[in-house]
Amino acid sequence: MKIKDTEIKIIKADITELKVDAIVNAANNKLEMGGGVAGAIKRKGGKIIEDEALKKGPIAIGGAVATSAGKLSAKYVIHAATMGLDRETDEIKIRNSCKSALQVAKELKVHSIAFPA
Repeated sequence: MKIKDTEIKIIKADITELKVDAIVNAANNKLEMGGGVAGAIKRKGGKIIEDEALKKGPIAIGGAVATSAGKLSAKYVIHAATMGLDRETDEIKIRNSCKSALQVAKELKVHSIAFPA
């Protein structure tokens, strides 16, 4: 699908293996990387990603920050706070965190970004 000059693809893949400029981590607002997508990113990219993220947190739910991507092929991990430590989220929190992630990507001048489902 193409919207103006932007191509959007929906694919089934391991986000940690994608050859993109940035991947998005659906994070908690403390930026702790435990399980799920965050855990996979940390396992494959290295603890340095979490160490960098923790220095930037906590952030507001709906906000986003970027770190390096450690050993991953991406250049950046954008941590988008979709929830607090209670792990509760909703459409508004997810919408705001996606918008924030795209803003961070724009500031980083990335050309490709991957979001988890």
